[in-house]
Amino acid sequence: MSDRTYLLERVGPAAVVQLYADAFHTLHVDDKVLAWHLYEAALAGRDIYYDQRFEYSLAMRDMIEALFAARDRLAPEVATALSTYTKLFWINSGPYDHITSRKFVLELTRDQLLEALRAAAAAGVDVPLGPHTTAEAFVDAHARDFLDATWRPMVTSKTPGPGEDILASSANNLYVGVTSTDVETFEERYALNSRLVKAPDGTLREEVYRVGGRYGHTIARVVAHLEAARDVAPPPTARALDALIRFYRTGEEADRRDYDIAWVTDAQSPVDTINGFIEVYLDARGHKGAFEGIVFHEHPEKTKHIRSIAEHAAWFEAHMPYDDAYRRTDVVGVSARAIDVIVECGDAGPMTAIGINLPNDESIREVHGSKSVSLANVVEAYEQSQPESLREAFCWDDAERERARRFQAFAGELATSLHEVIGHGSGRMLPHVGSPQAALREQYSTLEETRSDLVALWFIADPVMVELGLIAADDHADVVRAEFEAYARNALVQLRRVRQGTHLEEDHMRNRQAIVHWLMAQTTAVERRTRDGHTYYVVVDVEAFHAGVGRMLALVQQIKSEGLYDEAVALFEAHGIHFDPALRDEIVARVDRLDLASYTGFVMPRLSPVTDATGRIVDVEVSYPLDLATQMLEYARLFALADEDRRALALR
Repeated sequence: MSDRTYLLERVGPAAVVQLYADAFHTLHVDDKVLAWHLYEAALAGRDIYYDQRFEYSLAMRDMIEALFAARDRLAPEVATALSTYTKLFWINSGPYDHITSRKFVLELTRDQLLEALRAAAAAGVDVPLGPHTTAEAFVDAHARDFLDATWRPMVTSKTPGPGEDILASSANNLYVGVTSTDVETFEERYALNSRLVKAPDGTLREEVYRVGGRYGHTIARVVAHLEAARDVAPPPTARALDALIRFYRTGEEADRRDYDIAWVTDAQSPVDTINGFIEVYLDARGHKGAFEGIVFHEHPEKTKHIRSIAEHAAWFEAHMPYDDAYRRTDVVGVSARAIDVIVECGDAGPMTAIGINLPNDESIREVHGSKSVSLANVVEAYEQSQPESLREAFCWDDAERERARRFQAFAGELATSLHEVIGHGSGRMLPHVGSPQAALREQYSTLEETRSDLVALWFIADPVMVELGLIAADDHADVVRAEFEAYARNALVQLRRVRQGTHLEEDHMRNRQAIVHWLMAQTTAVERRTRDGHTYYVVVDVEAFHAGVGRMLALVQQIKSEGLYDEAVALFEAHGIHFDPALRDEIVARVDRLDLASYTGFVMPRLSPVTDATGRIVDVEVSYPLDLATQMLEYARLFALADEDRRALALR
């Protein structure tokens, strides 16, 4: 299958890659039908995420999709700018970069945008103008949203300027008129699944995401598909779906907990889903969940190794390099699988992670365990679409290049499994601290990703990797060195994604820089070298790197377990947030000379039901669109936010 198409196109800084689900045809027909209903449920909620990211995302998307369809009627330079912007808008689910949080703009003038609207209308294209009666009124209302990078510039701003507030500085649609001071004394009943609004009289109101609440009609559609899935699901999955349906109807925290518990105990069903308000990265406070929908099935061949890690979770916990007081004493319910993604949307796609560990609720993880998945077909698609030049340009010498060529993909996949299965599932809070999210506030997500990466870096060098058959004995030293070198390089290479500003916003980018910069400051493991005007981070002492990782992990676990907010702030201010813009400019120039993408968006597999004469689904077929625009326009047509919700949102 090496001759198949992975890289479909380049769009500005993004690569567009096709994702394949090769093993879908091997599923039993009942599992295929279940996957179909879950696929519909996931996509039915897609537009919720667009609205959560920015209040005008859907209105903006309606307009640019109409212009995109009419691009052959526009001036060539206008059509080119519009096409690039529309595709980046789709990949990032709105007008803000998914990684850096910064706004990207349509490279047109106000007059060009207005003329494009007029030209499309004159050609008979129905251009949605929302509540506006003329193209001029629409442009007056939204010109800054499209064209001005300084207007509401950050979708999530955890490090605003002096005197600025993290909520007021964030352009996302999770809060309206609310500041951090407002929420300090407000007890949220629906912290995860609501928008928080400040009324004119100063009172705070939670708009709950549930049937009958915010996005209520759209969520009702999701529920209808989940009900159809429940009716064909095996009993453990049906119980989890029942709990999810109940949560979508009530929005209550107790029902969310019941769902998390039911979902995490369903560890054997071939087809599974993640559907709901899950991750909190979009919220500068780290409380509000963003909608995501994922459907996947187990990849049996690749599950063996990751399952071996999960089965030995208790051993890993007992050998952590941190204080016994922070260790879990009863490691239960840790499951792990390699999976093939069928669809990801909302916060999960088109830009996707390569590993997932849930639930996020620490109290459930400590009692009921967690589920980890490694996204095998996503990893494969990344590898198949990644040019060799990205690795070669940042390796110090031929020996490092050869190690990267032979071992980097394997080492990275193993490290991801350790991160998800052991990292996120390890450690415990001291009893008096309570929720780590509440204690660590906006630092929590970065700290948790730092901790999990350190766990992976610590154990990949342990002899247990060979004892469990995860790494061949003769290759272990090279695999470890390749992973450490790749990790150090990534702290440099990731700067290509942040082309403006002098600080990092995205939690994973902060955590990677924090680890490498801390090791450079506290150990002799990594040297900064320059050759021919190019900067390299070179691992010169593997043992010092490993020992430093152990020391830093002990520190980070203490910060988490004891809820030491000020210490978390100090750690990331010193090592994780700020960078030298001159170094960034150098990295960007090197990457641009090689014409390398900064990030990747995926075109998902498409499922289609096969029905008999009575309309009963007898099979489900998978196909591959091989075109971003085709898929995005199809999604917009089939899975738009419910009209009732669009009208309700326009009135608020």
